[in-house]
Order: sequence, then structure tokens, then C-alpha cells
Amino acid sequence: MIIAIPSSGQGGLEAPLSPHFGHCDVFTLIDYTDGEMGDIKVMPNAPHSQGGCMAPVLALKQAGAEALISGGMGARPLAGFQQVGIRVFYSEGAPTVAAAMELVSQGQIREFGPAQVCGGGGGNC
Repeated sequence: MIIAIPSSGQGGLEAPLSPHFGHCDVFTLIDYTDGEMGDIKVMPNAPHSQGGCMAPVLALKQAGAEALISGGMGARPLAGFQQVGIRVFYSEGAPTVAAAMELVSQGQIREFGPAQVCGGGGGNC
């Protein structure tokens, strides 16, 4: 399964998680199979404007992402991910991509729910 994680800076395992998927610098894409990390790639975030949240959703789907780990997003992009078959998980406050993947490997990550949805508009969620 390919897991996408919104990342700051150059991305990669040591990159900080971006607090909101739509405003990240890049996505770190990790091939995670049978409890092991494989290939790690970095993909630039697709540019989008207010109301254009489907651009990164569709770019991630095209890149083969099957799951996303995020600290926050609005209801519209969450519905978009669900519509294209990408499962969304809450980052649980993990500070880095590696820390988020550690939570995955320990089974300590949960599906994104209504409590994590925000109003968007560029805030921290």
C-alpha cells in the first residue's frame, strides 16, 4: 500500500508533518507492505486555491496513493479522498513522517473522523 503524508520542506522520513494536507510543501509517499517500508518518494503538492481541494486529491490518486495520514483537512477534501478510494488516517500529533509511520507499524493510528475535520481557509487544521 502506498501511504501519502503531507510534509514540510523537502519531504522524506525526517521531514516535519504539515498540519494541513492542502497547504503542505510536498507529499512523502511510502510503499508500506507487510509491516515494512519500501520505496520512499517525494511528490510536489498540486497547486490549489480556495475550493480547489480536489487537485491534490486527484494527484495523489494518480500517484497510486491508497492511504493518507493528515493532521487536518476540511470536510470537502475528506469526502474527495473517500470518493476516490483513498483512506484517510489521523496523524495523532506525530511530529515527523518517521513518527507517523512508527504509529502505523504499531497499529496506533485511527481513521480520520468528524473531530479532525476543520473549516479550511488556511488555518492549522
